[in-house]
Amino acid sequence: MRYNNIVKGTFLVRRNRFVAHVLLDGKEEVCHVKNTGRLKEIFTEGATVYLEKSDNPDRKTAYDLVAAEKDGEIINIDSQAPNKAAGEYLRKIFPGCNVKAECKYGSSRFDFYIEGNGIKAFAEVKGVTLFRDGRALFPDAPTERGVKHVRELTECISKGYEAYILFVIQSGKDVVFAPNEETHPQFAEALRAAESAGIHIMAVNCDVTADTMTVRGEIPTQI
Repeated sequence: MRYNNIVKGTFLVRRNRFVAHVLLDGKEEVCHVKNTGRLKEIFTEGATVYLEKSDNPDRKTAYDLVAAEKDGEIINIDSQAPNKAAGEYLRKIFPGCNVKAECKYGSSRFDFYIEGNGIKAFAEVKGVTLFRDGRALFPDAPTERGVKHVRELTECISKGYEAYILFVIQSGKDVVFAPNEETHPQFAEALRAAESAGIHIMAVNCDVTADTMTVRGEIPTQI
C-alpha cells in the first residue's frame, strides 16, 4: 500500500484520541491521528512523524498522521493500513482465489472472505504497534470488540469454514508476536481457545517507509 503527498514533521502533543499538534516547516499544525490506540511509546515529544496531506480542501484538518520514528525505525500507526497490506498479502498466498473485503456472515462482519481452489475461509486482521522485550503485543488497550471477533470466527469453524486471524506488525522489527495478556487477559484466553478450535493464527511484519507499507513475511507466534 502507498500514500500520496507525505510530509515530515515533529510531534508536539496529542490532545485526544483523534487530534495531535505537529510542527511542520516551523509552523504548528493540528492534524488527525489515524489510530485511536494509546501509542504512548511512539508519540513522544520531539519524535519525527510523517503525515499525509489531504486533497479535500473542506476538511477541518489538512493532514493525517500516519507514521512515526522510534529508535531510528519507522512505525506505521494508520489503523486502516493493516487491512490494505493484508489484502495484498492474502491475494499473494491464496493465488487463484477470490479475496473479498468486508464480508458479512450471519450477524458478523469479517475483514476478508477467501474462496477458490476448494477453500472457503474468513479472515480477521489486527494491526500491531506495541513492542516490548523483543515481542509485538496486541492489544495495547482492552478490546471487547477484539474478543467478539475471535469468538465469531470460532463459530465459522463449527460451520465448516476455515478461519484466519492475521496480526500485521506495522514495522519491520524482528520480533515474536504474543497476545498482551497483562493488558487484556480475556483476549489472550480467547485467542488460545480459537487456536485450539482450529483457527489459523498468523503474524507478519512489514517493510515500512514514510509512504509505503508492504508485508515482508511471517514471524513466529507465542500464543
